[in-house]
Amino acid sequence: MRDFRTLREKMVKEQIMKRGVKDERVLKAMVNVPRHLFIQNGIAPEAGYDDSALPVGNGQTISQPYMVGIMTELLKVNSEDKVLEIGTGSGYQTAILAELAKTVITIERIDGLSKRSESILRKLGYKNIIFLIGDGTIGSDKYSPYHKILVTAASPDIPLSLFNQLDEGGRMVIPVGDRWYQRINIIDKVNGAMRIRESIDCVFVPLIGKEGFRG
Repeated sequence: MRDFRTLREKMVKEQIMKRGVKDERVLKAMVNVPRHLFIQNGIAPEAGYDDSALPVGNGQTISQPYMVGIMTELLKVNSEDKVLEIGTGSGYQTAILAELAKTVITIERIDGLSKRSESILRKLGYKNIIFLIGDGTIGSDKYSPYHKILVTAASPDIPLSLFNQLDEGGRMVIPVGDRWYQRINIIDKVNGAMRIRESIDCVFVPLIGKEGFRG
């Protein structure tokens, strides 16, 4: 029997901690969540712990473990937070957020991906996740305002609809740039205005929708 927990501990130690991620809650969540269950069928389960992004179907990917770790740390999720995730994808990042937050609302534009992720996450016992299908660039007014928003695809600009759904004092983390190169942006809402700073370079699949890239 494969010892996947040992693989997760090694992944966290060598790929995430060594690159400067220090948040103990984030590190613990990444040890707890079985990443190999979220990768595409046909790929060796052990590959789920490699230092790389992997395909999950429909042209989407499960992000590199380090990218999940650093973006989650930058988001600074508290145990009482309501978090909006844009781009459910594989469901792996959703699981990490669900380990840390009170409630996660996750939006995916591809029906099949959303259903696959929901099935995996329900089997793992997560009860604090609400799954939505639609245009993530405009968020969901129904559950707003949100304490935190995490966007897991690249946007040409900061979607105003998402910022407007952010609670005062809240934070959004989003890759911003063109289709080939982006930087992680951290946006804090201070007195109703955007306070923006940039973090690391990255490459994500494009955020498709009304306030993102066009199809």
